[in-house]
Amino acid sequence: MTLPSATEVVIIGAGAAGLMCAITAAQRGRKVLVLDHANKVGKKILMSGGGRCNFTNMYTEPDNYLSNNEHFCKSALSRYTQWDFIELVGKHTIPYHEKTLGQLFCDNKSQDILQMLLDECQAAGVDIRAKSSIHKVKPEASGGFMLSVELGGVRSALSAESLVIATGGLSIPTMGATGFGYEIAEQFGLDLLPRSAGLVPFTLQANEKEVFAELSGSSAKVRVSCNGQSFLEMLLFTHRGLSGPAILQISSYWRPGDEVCIDLYPDGDLEMLFLEQQVLRPKAELKSIVSELYTKKMAACFCDLWCESKALNQYSPGELKEFAQRLHQWRVKPSGTEGYRTAEVTLGGVNTDELSSKTMEAKKQAGLFFVGEVVDVTGHLGGFNFQWAWASGFAAGGYV
Repeated sequence: MTLPSATEVVIIGAGAAGLMCAITAAQRGRKVLVLDHANKVGKKILMSGGGRCNFTNMYTEPDNYLSNNEHFCKSALSRYTQWDFIELVGKHTIPYHEKTLGQLFCDNKSQDILQMLLDECQAAGVDIRAKSSIHKVKPEASGGFMLSVELGGVRSALSAESLVIATGGLSIPTMGATGFGYEIAEQFGLDLLPRSAGLVPFTLQANEKEVFAELSGSSAKVRVSCNGQSFLEMLLFTHRGLSGPAILQISSYWRPGDEVCIDLYPDGDLEMLFLEQQVLRPKAELKSIVSELYTKKMAACFCDLWCESKALNQYSPGELKEFAQRLHQWRVKPSGTEGYRTAEVTLGGVNTDELSSKTMEAKKQAGLFFVGEVVDVTGHLGGFNFQWAWASGFAAGGYV
């Protein structure tokens, strides 16, 4: 099937933001063409949430987002809220549930959300083409854009009044992530902020990696802090370092060289607990007490690392206090992160100062819009990035 020679709106990227933008624009009566270089659309939607798509969060607020301009996201998020998307999900009778902390997941599979978006696109008359490559984008003197597009090995020219960049960030290149959106931004003179992997596991220094390798697969509820931010969630030890929701959350605030403080027992006072047990069970080994709080492997590792295990009545109050403090304030200086290979999002991107917060249109180029992850707005873990995709896509779709 050949491409048309002209259309009103071209959206590059058939992910969450691109499809939402397409639906919104087409429902306004605009003629919309969506192009994506992957062999099938919505790949990140399909793999998200362990295959069940954490499609939004009931507690979405602007505070859940990182950006060089903390106010930029407010306009879009207020005009298309989590409740609006939940209503759409309900319209399509997709069963879902709250997992934790307001995170909403499909009962079945992520395919339900993707199919919902594709059904909405079809109903609105959106034309979607996968396996298409954009070789050139050129502004036209009279307004609009001329694109050189390759589809099925055939290259053709395509003109459009409006152009939306919804190509995502650099995270998970195996899903087809590229820097195309940033290249377009640079072509049109837009400022880009430094990009880095966000919501990503940490790698440990060689000596710590060796010590904690045996704990791979073990997890614990922790409070992790860095650069004035703190998250109370689960930590997971991996063969490379540290992961789990708590680590992914704090990784977006961490910078190379920073130290991370981890409270391995955030819901209580270990010093008090140890002193109480010393009275109640004086002959019990410290390792036995600690193994009641964590897995046996973790208890053995922590005791071997920070405190010789012996009967509780052989410790001074000062020794028990010191060990408790080690567990409450485990200080780690990661060697780095696992990078874009496993990162859920890309921090940074198109500077929001270059865009209208109302329309997502570039201030320097009429008709050019940027939505979703390519923009310098990054959500916390838990459905917030999808909500930004829906909201920013909706915002642009109302004006393209």
